[in-house]
Amino acid sequence: MIIAEIAQAHDGSLGNAYAYIEALAATGVDAIKFQTHIAEAESSIHEPFRVKFSKQDATRFEYWKRMEFSLDQWKGLKAHADAHGIELISSPFSNLAVDWLEEIGVKRYKIGSGEVSNWLMLEKIAKTGKPIILSSGMSSWEELDQTVGFLKTYGNPLSILQCTTAYPTAPEQWGLNVIQELKDRYQLPIGFSDHSGDIFACLSAASLGAEIFEFHVVFDKRQFGPDTLASITIDQTEQMVKGIKAIQKALKNPIDKTQIKPFQDLKKIFEKSLAVNRAMKKGDIIQPEFLESKKPKGFGIDAKDYAEVIGKKINKDLSQWGFLNWEDLES
Repeated sequence: MIIAEIAQAHDGSLGNAYAYIEALAATGVDAIKFQTHIAEAESSIHEPFRVKFSKQDATRFEYWKRMEFSLDQWKGLKAHADAHGIELISSPFSNLAVDWLEEIGVKRYKIGSGEVSNWLMLEKIAKTGKPIILSSGMSSWEELDQTVGFLKTYGNPLSILQCTTAYPTAPEQWGLNVIQELKDRYQLPIGFSDHSGDIFACLSAASLGAEIFEFHVVFDKRQFGPDTLASITIDQTEQMVKGIKAIQKALKNPIDKTQIKPFQDLKKIFEKSLAVNRAMKKGDIIQPEFLESKKPKGFGIDAKDYAEVIGKKINKDLSQWGFLNWEDLES
């Protein structure tokens, strides 16, 4: 599953949110993901900014308030996504947000890194019976073990994303090794949540067998927003989707290097036969510096057998650049 994360890239504009749905539906992603923020339910005036980026919001609470959409607006966004053939997912950050997402009819839930320990909300989500995608960004193995164990008791289809909570994430922070560690530890579908701001991390994760991909998207890397540096553009999204699908197709079709029968005709064209690079007389002795290799294969001794002709006498005159065959040599 390939998920394009909008988060707050819409900057509180319902029109922007609609535009993102339309643009991303044409890129080949499977889903567009928002975040459902209801300020009074999830936050308070005491919540600090992670990074003080906003020039118009005095507090983080005011920022979340500006990012809110009403329940009716969420219903409109869901209908718009359905009409464009793209699944709408939204990460909830409160129990009330879960109620709203249930009312609009989401198919699955993505749990943000900061909510892994929010068992109050996780229980509510688990009781829906819907699939859960769990991001591991800020969690230790012990914390993940506990939450995975907690969720497994409800029986929901569960998957986990390797994620590093850094914006943007440098290559040395990607944690690609954790993908296999998660697979081995939990025997669940494992994916990758990316904040690198480029396409390389997800492509690397695809080559390592990640099954779910999530990444932030913006219309332009110069636009305002807290996640812009950690996002890719719409055009990059289309390129990355193609890359992920190509890598997955390659992984599903392993090559057997013992099977070279399909290349027999090509081998005759590209491989080479021995030839002499000068005119030679009967009785001359072949030296390494007298030899050349020429296409195609089969018109002379195979080039790989050159050592076997060194020091041999030829039994007839040979013209320059003529092929050398076994019958041209004294036995």
